[in-house]
Amino acid sequence: MKHVNLRDANQQFSKLVREVEESGETFVVIRNGAPAAQLGPVTAEARRFQRTPEQLAALDALIDSARRSTAKSDGTRWTRDELHERD
Repeated sequence: MKHVNLRDANQQFSKLVREVEESGETFVVIRNGAPAAQLGPVTAEARRFQRTPEQLAALDALIDSARRSTAKSDGTRWTRDELHERD
């Protein structure tokens, strides 16, 4: 377990995350001389909530479809005026 002060952790956060991913190393962030936080590998419980490649593909397809759609939920299309209306 490595120790890193808060300033360095802030300035090198991406590098620290990459190192955690690659090596599994855990970092303890020190603030005012005392341990304040811990940066380490994701637990098995947290991994349980990751989306599968199939779920990610379905989500991408849904978002793409929604972006291309010009229909309202009732099946009619938006008019230009409705799209530019402001409250």
